[in-house]
Amino acid sequence: MMKPPAEYAGVPLPEVRITTNRLLGAETTEKILNGLNEIEHIRQIHVSGESLPKTINSGPNKGLDNNHTERRMITVCGNELELRHMVGSFYIELNVEDEEMLEEAAGKIKDVCDAFIEHGFTLDIGRYSKYRPSLRDYRGV
Repeated sequence: MMKPPAEYAGVPLPEVRITTNRLLGAETTEKILNGLNEIEHIRQIHVSGESLPKTINSGPNKGLDNNHTERRMITVCGNELELRHMVGSFYIELNVEDEEMLEEAAGKIKDVCDAFIEHGFTLDIGRYSKYRPSLRDYRGV
């Protein structure tokens, strides 16, 4: 497991959570990620949603290839990535110093979402991911 840089460890940076009203296709996800790439102060982006496995996991076709049209390669920031989810949520961690910078970055994120998410979304600001080890992390050691 890769540890964050020392100056970040233990500091709860704010996150913007975007929850879409409908799952997004690969093309829309690609546009949003490339739009978010242009915004300053974004430290990292985590996406989540419905998994699109490589093979079918159950039913009469178990073990066969899953030829879903949305499981494909997308280009983000010039890099090819395999999209393995139909995205429903984005968790965007911001590296900001004050409330003004946070509001500015959140406004730009909202503008990107307004441009590409046509069926609506919810935007929340808070802390949604772990930023320090918990007791559960030490149980398996």
